[in-house]
Amino acid sequence: MKVNVNILLLCLLAVILNSCLGVSADITIKADGSGKIALEYRVSQALESIGRLDGNEKTPAVPVSRTDFERTVSRIPGLKLSQYSSKNIRNDSGGSDLVTNVTLDFKDTSALLAFLDSAGSNAVMVQEAQGALLRLTLLDPSSEGIANPDLLSLLREVSGSYELGLSLNLPRNASITTIPATVPAAKLVSGGKRVSFSIGMGELLSMKEGLVLEIKF
Repeated sequence: MKVNVNILLLCLLAVILNSCLGVSADITIKADGSGKIALEYRVSQALESIGRLDGNEKTPAVPVSRTDFERTVSRIPGLKLSQYSSKNIRNDSGGSDLVTNVTLDFKDTSALLAFLDSAGSNAVMVQEAQGALLRLTLLDPSSEGIANPDLLSLLREVSGSYELGLSLNLPRNASITTIPATVPAAKLVSGGKRVSFSIGMGELLSMKEGLVLEIKF
């Protein structure tokens, strides 16, 4: 996939290449642009090497240790790691997942965007006449996808019980929409100061036209 990412969007890339199977992010943005990110993601330990089956040996692993996160935070001015925990739990298939929970504080939206996407093209915020627009490219429409059909089939199967979830708590009433406009497998909650989006990882892997979220507030 043609995506330049840090933690959250890196997990989306790793769904395809390194088996990071579940991602949940709860982002709070205050009126002054500061806020926090509560992040949880699951890595299936039994599927740790799936990415290598498709010739992706050089793809970076998803950061899981406190040191990994501290290294990321040190590169982004205005970002601070406030909480970290990691543990193994049983998953629905009887295997084991490594579940990592992280809370980060950001000083302004520039730090938030740098965390979501270091390249600055897949997480963009623009000011409009009546507020702000946050655009997140979760799946690039120009993605080359997975060349190995057997690998794609396997990933769809094993990721069936996992989801990508994103929620935002905003200082003003907000709305959330997707591009394409209709994503039957997704769940959106829009209206009020809290909006959310979720989709099964299996459904996400099946999308051919890419996936973009637009949050207006």
